[in-house]
Amino acid sequence: MREDTSKNSIDTRSRILDAAESLFMEYGFDGTSMRLITGQAGVNLAAINYHFGSKELLFQEVFRRRLTDLNRRRIAVLDALEAEAGGAPLKPSRIVEAFFGEALRMAADVEGGGHTFMRLLGRTYTEPNDFVRQFLAEEYAECVDRFLAALYRALPEVARTEILWRFHFMMGAMSYAIAGTDALQLLAGKFDDEDPSQLAPRLMSFLLGGLRSPLAEAGPPK
Repeated sequence: MREDTSKNSIDTRSRILDAAESLFMEYGFDGTSMRLITGQAGVNLAAINYHFGSKELLFQEVFRRRLTDLNRRRIAVLDALEAEAGGAPLKPSRIVEAFFGEALRMAADVEGGGHTFMRLLGRTYTEPNDFVRQFLAEEYAECVDRFLAALYRALPEVARTEILWRFHFMMGAMSYAIAGTDALQLLAGKFDDEDPSQLAPRLMSFLLGGLRSPLAEAGPPK
């Protein structure tokens, strides 16, 4: 009986997380009510309070469920690359592949929920409130610091401030790409080339081009 009760509790928790993940992705943190979550998960408010305590804590668990594992995988790949390099700087392409490639692989997981989560992550980048911004900064701190350090070593001729800006742009490009082709269709009308297998190579080529491009000289527009 205790085993059945435990299994039911885990199932309920998973249903709540799945529902919240989908709704946060569709409506954002502020636009998702507890009533929407209980309705989609098929539970009452007491169940959410029991498992998570509040909407903010539920949001955090939605992210930790996948983001913690994603960042661990990123760091594990970077660790392996650095061990293989034996102290030598890594090629920028390998650093970018380790960080963004893992995210793209998660985004390709439609059945397991990875795709929904990565779309949620992309939306969160563009619509952060103070609570969300602080939470994500803490979740990303260790992982991003490791990858930025690797990029600094790989590109000693590029100012660190410039690498920070480019990493910021790369994160935005990945989020926009994972969101789908809806925005592209708004710009270009009918868009037939939607082969999902081509997203990763297209995006990686774009990211590496941006990372390596020379810095334009600042000055007034001509």
